[in-house]
Amino acid sequence: MTRVHNFSAGPAALPEVVLAQAQAEMLDWEGAGMSVMEMSHRGREFGQIISEAEADLRTLLAVPGNYRILFLQGGATLQFSAIPLNLMGRGGAPDYVVTGEWSSKALKEAGRFGSVNVAASTPAGAHDHVPPWGEWRLDPAAAYVHYCSNETVHGVEFHWVPETGGVPLVADMSSHLLSGPLDVSRFGLIYAGAQKNIGPAGLVIVIVRDDLLGGASPQCPGLLDYKLNADAGSMPNTPATYSIYIAGLVFKWLLAGGGLTAIDRANDEKARLLYDFIDSSTLYTNPVAIPDRSRMNVPFMLRRPGLDDGFLAGAEARGLVQLRGHRSLGGMRASLYNAMPIEGVRALVEYMREFQTQHG
Repeated sequence: MTRVHNFSAGPAALPEVVLAQAQAEMLDWEGAGMSVMEMSHRGREFGQIISEAEADLRTLLAVPGNYRILFLQGGATLQFSAIPLNLMGRGGAPDYVVTGEWSSKALKEAGRFGSVNVAASTPAGAHDHVPPWGEWRLDPAAAYVHYCSNETVHGVEFHWVPETGGVPLVADMSSHLLSGPLDVSRFGLIYAGAQKNIGPAGLVIVIVRDDLLGGASPQCPGLLDYKLNADAGSMPNTPATYSIYIAGLVFKWLLAGGGLTAIDRANDEKARLLYDFIDSSTLYTNPVAIPDRSRMNVPFMLRRPGLDDGFLAGAEARGLVQLRGHRSLGGMRASLYNAMPIEGVRALVEYMREFQTQHG
C-alpha cells in the first residue's frame, strides 16, 4: 500500500507512527485483552490513558497550574455556544474580532445569547488580513474578547497575541494549536477541535483558567458547563475515549520529536517552501497579506481560468490529495499541519512547477 500526501484541512493527516501504534494496539491495548474502544471510561486502563494525555499536553504547552484541561465532545463549533453561556455574565457585552469564516460563525452564535460587540473586522469579501491593532475598539468592561487565531478557510493567521488587559482573551486555535510554542498564561480560555493537529474529529480541547469556572448562565445545559466538566475530570458522561487515546499518542509523538520548538521549525520550513514558490511563480497566487499568512492553511489560485479541475486531477494521480479549496472560495488549499512531512510539500511544489511549465 502506498500512502498519499493528504493536504486536507480536516479531518487531516495523522502521523504514520501514531497510526501504526494504534493499529498494533487495536485488539489488545498493553495486555488488557481489549481495544481502547471497548474499555470502560471509568476503568483503570482508560484512567491511565486520559491522565497521561493531560500530563503530556501540560508539558508540551507548559500549561500553568491554575488552568484546567478539558477533553470535550461536539467539536469546536459547539464551543461557539458554550463560551457565551459560561462567560457572558462576567461583564459587559463580549468583544468579537472577525477575520474569516469561523470567527463570523462564532459571532453569530454568541448573538443568540445576548448583545455582542464587533471590536474589529475585515470585510466579508476580503478576509485577507488581520485588522491592524490601531483599528480595534475594545471595551475594557467586556466579559471577554474572542478571536480565531488561525482561519482555516481563508488562510489568515495571527502571529501575535492581542493585549486585552484584565479582560479574558478567548481564542479558537482549532487549526494551529500545537504548531509551535504558546504562552498559555496570556489567555483566559483556548479551545481547539482535534481534527487538525491533535487527533480524530469529534474531540475538542478546552484549556480554561480556574477563575473563569463557575459562572455559567442558568440556561446553560449541564454538559456545556465548564465547571461541571472540570469537576468530573472531563467525564460527566462517556467521553470520546478513542479520540482521546489517539490524541495522547500524538502528544507523545510531539514530545519524542523535540516538542513544540522542533515542530515550529519544521512548520516554518514547510510554509516557506510553498509560499516562496507561489510568490515566484507566473501561474499561482496567494490572496493573503504576507505578514498574516497562515503556516497551516495555504489557499492559492491559478491565474488562468478553467485549469482547476485539470490541476486537481493531475495532483491526485501523483498521490497529492484533498487540495480543492473551500467551497466558498474555490481555487486550491494546501494544509500543512504537523503530520505533513517536508517530502509532501516538496512533491507538491514539484508538481506545481511541472503544471506551470505546461500551462503557464
